[in-house]
Amino acid sequence: MAREALIRQAGGEDLERFFAYLDDHLRDNGSGATALFMPMPRAASRFGPERENAFRSACANALGQPGWRRLWLAVDAHGAIAGHIDLRARPEGACAHRCLLGMGVHRDARKQGLGARLIAVAAAWAATEASLDWIDLEVLSVNQPARQLYARCGFVQTGETADMFRIDGEALAYTFMSRRLP
Repeated sequence: MAREALIRQAGGEDLERFFAYLDDHLRDNGSGATALFMPMPRAASRFGPERENAFRSACANALGQPGWRRLWLAVDAHGAIAGHIDLRARPEGACAHRCLLGMGVHRDARKQGLGARLIAVAAAWAATEASLDWIDLEVLSVNQPARQLYARCGFVQTGETADMFRIDGEALAYTFMSRRLP
């Protein structure tokens, strides 16, 4: 599934399908052998209409404008979404040279190199098309597979906040990582 997936920038026409994929993806949040990857209770892991509207609005913002966001989808040979990555403006105005990364890979496409491919595509765009200098990310510290992927892709841990979240009775730390772009 993941090895043949085509990675392309998403357009507005892709968002409904992306939101359906994302809700399915979020069902894995902390279930079974999958690490908690979103700071939300397991039973309430869904994207929701408010977040959909905010995401849709951010994708429509021009690059360089406050609140911009860009999304890439990995689509398999059957047209199914195998993974996604998005870059978005940092909320602090003086950080226009940086962006935040969010991503996910479908349960059937994990551990096949798709995450690294998604990061490479987004990083190339950030450096060349957006003229950004840094990509930052925030990841739950318990999500070791994601942290290892990010480290393999050149991200360096810049900090960690202990007990950042309390989810389902568990105190969880948040790890901050950054990658300098060429």
